[in-house]
Amino acid sequence: MRVDSGIKSRMASLKDVNWAEVIRGALQERIEVEEELRRPIDRARARRAARGIDAIRNDLPPLRFDSTTEVRRWRESRK
Repeated sequence: MRVDSGIKSRMASLKDVNWAEVIRGALQERIEVEEELRRPIDRARARRAARGIDAIRNDLPPLRFDSTTEVRRWRESRK
């Protein structure tokens, strides 16, 4: 693996660190993240989650929040 000279000199100053092991660990973690991102979606599980979110949302009182008014208020406060 290639690194620029600045990083190489900083790595050299930390002689007790096993850089090959650090790199292997970082690569392994990234591989796991990428594999998880590419895993097919379990549609039945996603539907159950959506129903659960909808149930929570239905239990909440209606919001009395007007985003347009809030944006205008913040924009006016900057002038």
